[in-house]
Amino acid sequence: MFKFIKKDKEEKSIILKSPIVGRCFDMSEMPDEMFSKKLLGDGVGFESTDGILYAPVDGEILQVFPTKHALILRTEEGIEILLHIGIDTLQMKGEGFEAFTEKGKQVKVGDKLLTFDNELIKAKVKSNLSVLIVTNNNLIESIDIKLGTVDKDNEILKIRLKK
Repeated sequence: MFKFIKKDKEEKSIILKSPIVGRCFDMSEMPDEMFSKKLLGDGVGFESTDGILYAPVDGEILQVFPTKHALILRTEEGIEILLHIGIDTLQMKGEGFEAFTEKGKQVKVGDKLLTFDNELIKAKVKSNLSVLIVTNNNLIESIDIKLGTVDKDNEILKIRLKK
C-alpha cells in the first residue's frame, strides 16, 4: 500500500537591499498621505545623505519618469517596486536629477540608478524624503522590514510571496 506524504512548497521570498545611504523609517512618517497611508502599496521611507538612488534588487526598469524623480523596477518574480525621490518633486521638472538607467534596462542590485541634489530639493519642494513601495501587494504574503541607519549593502526588506 502506498502512503502519500504532503509536503509544503518551499517558501519563496525576495530580499531587497537599501536603495539609499542614510536613514530607513516607517512609511507612516512620510509627510504625504499618499505614502503615509500606503495608498500605493506597502514599503519604507528614506532620508538620503548622499543623493544617490541604487537598485535594491536585480530586475528590469519598467519606467523612468520624464522628470527623473521616480522609477519603477520589476523583479523576475513579478514584484513591482516604485522608487520615488522627495515630495512634490514632479514640480522640479527634472532640475537637480540625473538618470543612469532607462526603460527596458536590466539592472543588478547596487547599480546606481539616479542622482539627486538633496539641498536643491529641500529648497524647492515640500520634502526630500523618499520611498520604496511594493505596488502589487496582491502577490505578497508578508513583508519584514529593518529600519535604522542604512547603506546600499544593508538588507531592508524580506518579501514573502504568496504560494
